[in-house]
Amino acid sequence: MSYMDIHLGKMLEISKEYEFSSFLVGAILQPSILDRDDTIRSKFKLRGITGIKSEVTREIGKRFGRKTKTKVDYNSPDVVLTIDFKKELCEIKPKAILVQGRYTKNTRGIPQKQKPCIQCEGGGCFHCDFHGISDFNSVEGKIAKFLFDKFGAKQAKITWVGSEDESSLVLGQGRPFFAKLTNPHKRSLSLPHKKSLDGISVLNLGIISKIPSDNLKFRAQVVLEVDTENKVEPYVLKTLHYLKEHPISLRENHSWKNKKRIYGIKLKQKSDRSFTTLLELDGGIPIKRLVSGQDVEPSFSSILENQCKCKLFDFHKISFTN
Repeated sequence: MSYMDIHLGKMLEISKEYEFSSFLVGAILQPSILDRDDTIRSKFKLRGITGIKSEVTREIGKRFGRKTKTKVDYNSPDVVLTIDFKKELCEIKPKAILVQGRYTKNTRGIPQKQKPCIQCEGGGCFHCDFHGISDFNSVEGKIAKFLFDKFGAKQAKITWVGSEDESSLVLGQGRPFFAKLTNPHKRSLSLPHKKSLDGISVLNLGIISKIPSDNLKFRAQVVLEVDTENKVEPYVLKTLHYLKEHPISLRENHSWKNKKRIYGIKLKQKSDRSFTTLLELDGGIPIKRLVSGQDVEPSFSSILENQCKCKLFDFHKISFTN
């Protein structure tokens, strides 16, 4: 068996646990071999001739492609195999898989984000099976666990489109999210249109080529339950429609920013000290602070001249605006 065949065998062995249709081969050679190659090319003025490193990766790549019935991809391969001729090792690095979807939450008491593993603080260790999280009792944990099992991935970095309280529901078509899965073993999968995951459901899952930038703009329809410190008359409650006419200023880093708006408001009085309201508003407005008036102006409290507190808020619709 030739030296090349030995390393080809290592490539085949390490890659057999992964699904892929394209690959790229890299190599780490002994410095002495590279030095001799440079010396010979310089001595004989060999220009336009493939170097030994490129020749090695090209030749072993051809053999690997024939064995696995896959093709070389120099731009975005499913896996990159690196042969270390110095240490007699072969490593494989699969390309991350990017997923988009939505989730609904029909049970109160489920937090959105998962606390990291206490041993590694999210880096990945034996205690958490290198997932970075050791529990799966949040929206993030339940989605991540499903994706780990589905794709054989190790970690999932989730990009959220807005957030909600642990006590909030997310109804309708759900909240959009994006996930980056690292070290996936499976790629060619049929994803379900809907999957129930013990208190939440994931919808419309699909693989994408790129996760959008962080400044995604969206609107939400939110139902709030509000209590007031003092009695509020029905005609006074109607003054909350003022919120539609003025931008919402948020205090951030000791300065006020006018960027967010409220587009619709419907009110229903439950008692002389409580009411419900349906708001249609820009994403990014902190709901509880909008009610209480903490670093938000105007607010429910400032307009009613009555200290207000948001008991509960549920999302009924979330949609992109850009």
